[in-house]
Amino acid sequence: MKQFSVMPGNQQISNAYNGAKRRDMSNEAFNKALSNFTHDFASGGAIRHLADNGFTVMEIHDRLDFPTPASVISETVWKHFVDTGVILLDPPDASKTKEKISFVKEQNSLGKTTFRRVVEITEKPQAEYIACDFGKQIYRDKNAFEKKLEILNERDRDYIFGLPWPLQTVYHIADERFVRIMTKLSDSETSPP
Repeated sequence: MKQFSVMPGNQQISNAYNGAKRRDMSNEAFNKALSNFTHDFASGGAIRHLADNGFTVMEIHDRLDFPTPASVISETVWKHFVDTGVILLDPPDASKTKEKISFVKEQNSLGKTTFRRVVEITEKPQAEYIACDFGKQIYRDKNAFEKKLEILNERDRDYIFGLPWPLQTVYHIADERFVRIMTKLSDSETSPP
C-alpha cells in the first residue's frame, strides 16, 4: 500500500514556483544559445573579416545588412582579436610555440561516445606588442580619457572606444594603426602644453 504525503499549500506553491523558475532559466539559456548561433551565422564571419581588414566597430555596424547591435559587434571583434593574437591578455613570452587544446568526439564499436583530449602545438606568430591600459584609464576618469584622445583622428578614436577594454593591462600587436595611436598619445604627454 502506497503512502501519500500532503504538502502544505505554501510548499506546493513554492515547488511550483521553483519548477517554473528552472524552466525559465533553461529557456533563457536556450534562447541565448540560439541568439549566439543566429548572430554567428548571420554576421559573425563578416564582422571578423571586416575587423581583420582594419574596420572599426562603428564602420562594421554601418556596413552590415543583418541588424546587429554595436555591443555585440564589439564583443565579437574583441574575442576575435584575443583568439587570433592581435590582443594578448597576458604579457607576451619568448616561447615560440603554444598549446591548443581541443576535444575529439569518438564512438567505439558498441556505440559508446567518448571525448579524447588532443593537444596541438602550434607556432606562435613572432610579433612586437605594445602594452596599454585603456580599460583602467576609462574606469578612472572617462572624461579625462576622452579629452586625452582628442589628439587622435576620428577613426583611431572610434577604434579605441569601439573595443571593450578590460580593467587590466593588455598587449596589442604593434601594427601600423596601434603604433600611430600610441606614438601620438605619448608625444602629447611629453610635449609641453
